[in-house]
Amino acid sequence: MNPEQFYHDRQQVWQQFAHLVQRGQHSLQQFSPDEVRQLGQLYRTVASDLALAQREFPRHKVTAYLNQLVAQGHALVYQGEPLATRRLRRYFTHRLPQVFRQTVHFTLLAALLLCLPALLLGLVVYTDPDAVRIFLPAQIQQLIPMVEQQELWVDIPVQERPYFSSVIMTNNIRVSFMAFAGGMTAGLFTVYIMVFNGLLLGGLTGLTAHHGVGWELWHFVIGHGVIELSTIFIAGGSGLMLGWAIINPGLFSRRDALVLAARQALYLILGCVPLLIIAGLIEGFISPNENIPPLVKWAVGIGSGLLMFAYLLLAGRQDDYESTPTH
Repeated sequence: MNPEQFYHDRQQVWQQFAHLVQRGQHSLQQFSPDEVRQLGQLYRTVASDLALAQREFPRHKVTAYLNQLVAQGHALVYQGEPLATRRLRRYFTHRLPQVFRQTVHFTLLAALLLCLPALLLGLVVYTDPDAVRIFLPAQIQQLIPMVEQQELWVDIPVQERPYFSSVIMTNNIRVSFMAFAGGMTAGLFTVYIMVFNGLLLGGLTGLTAHHGVGWELWHFVIGHGVIELSTIFIAGGSGLMLGWAIINPGLFSRRDALVLAARQALYLILGCVPLLIIAGLIEGFISPNENIPPLVKWAVGIGSGLLMFAYLLLAGRQDDYESTPTH
């Protein structure tokens, strides 16, 4: 068989495949199920023709044409699921809130690991402010003279708020990912991060309350604090999920249990990023704004928290699925 005869016999099939490939580059949505099957069948046929051409006349322009056509078809046939925006939308409308509900016990445990030390140390420091020197790191103790003079450290100049907003977002995302990654230490590092941050929160709250500026601190914190703390609880819960898979794999091998837990944990930790960006924007532009009344800041904090939990607890309930249990 010569190249010209080969082209004459097969050109109709190739042109049909090229037409489908051209249509698919614009959108696969318009393809019917029969056309999708036809695309796969034609791809296999044209790929077979290319193999034959490469063997019989590798340097001919027909072979070069087929090679280009198969490359275009391969990119179309083996691309990831089309409509990435649809997948992203479904992640936020269904997967993230569904996984949150299925693993909420880990989130609640992470919340306890932060809130209980915060409450206990807050009460201790409120009654004995010198205790703050025992439990808090040196950089936090530098704030003690300021608080004793009934001053706070939360005033951010207007021109510096965009910079601080980005710094705050980055730091919160880093802490969240550390809490998540800490699960690989059988959850020990995750526990440390949650308890440590609880001690910081409780120590500063007790200290400022003792010196009469506790409410001023919480007027600043409340606007962003509900979303920020809740997101850290979720990130900590995802780390505890990994740790539990290592400690108690159940009927699975430890490796398989960890893989299964990581799939769900990733849904949670990735969802934390946009929430922390929202919290960072509030903390950078609303929380330090002295022109916004405290009542408005409380309304922003409580309102944003209610909206977040309404989303996490209610979204996607119409088709909740049974996920693979975490261990």
